Amino acid sequence: MKRLVDLACSLAALLVLSPLFIPVMIILRCTGEGEIFYRQERIGLGGKPFGLYKFATMLKDSPNLGKGLFTTEGDPRILPFGRFLRATKINELPQLLNIAIGDMSIIGPRPLVPSQFAMYAPEVRADLSRVRPGLSGIGSIVFRDEEAILTKSPKGYLRCFKEDITPYKGALEQWYIERQTVFLDLLLIALTVAAVLAPSSNLFQKILKDLPDPPSELKCLLATE
Repeated sequence: MKRLVDLACSLAALLVLSPLFIPVMIILRCTGEGEIFYRQERIGLGGKPFGLYKFATMLKDSPNLGKGLFTTEGDPRILPFGRFLRATKINELPQLLNIAIGDMSIIGPRPLVPSQFAMYAPEVRADLSRVRPGLSGIGSIVFRDEEAILTKSPKGYLRCFKEDITPYKGALEQWYIERQTVFLDLLLIALTVAAVLAPSSNLFQKILKDLPDPPSELKCLLATE
């Protein structure tokens, strides 16, 4: 059932959003480095890699520059138009293609690059491999501005990701996997829209009362992101 819903919704969304895609593609072609799409290897269902699509928002050689696969607030590798695409999450919309071909679902754990996937505990990796990754999900909603959290952490971006974000995000994704239903997916879609339109509302905290508590190191950062 979930796969049928994903297929129908992704195809409908691609059709409805095509008038938005066209000007975005033209602007990307005419600005920055002229790249439209960015394809990156991520880990999907069954622990198998797949190519995830995004609109190009950064310099082509970004993985080999600066902080590598990590992006922090004000990162100079992000192109001017790319900042708008990332702030509005429009850069993620090409993943509707991944949903249509079966790599992803609308809601699920966010797919990780292999090096970051390896940072999760073995039991978390096993759970993540049981489901298709999602365009959005509880981890994406709670960490809607992960770049700001990595920038503000007194530990530094790498220690913050390994010691704080990875364990807590893993607990959040396990929370979803244990409870996933059509109703919860619809609720997370609504909360995703709320997080994009009103980032400071923290509406998810008022509705999802049984979420795992964040570690103390993250509480203040999540409250002020």
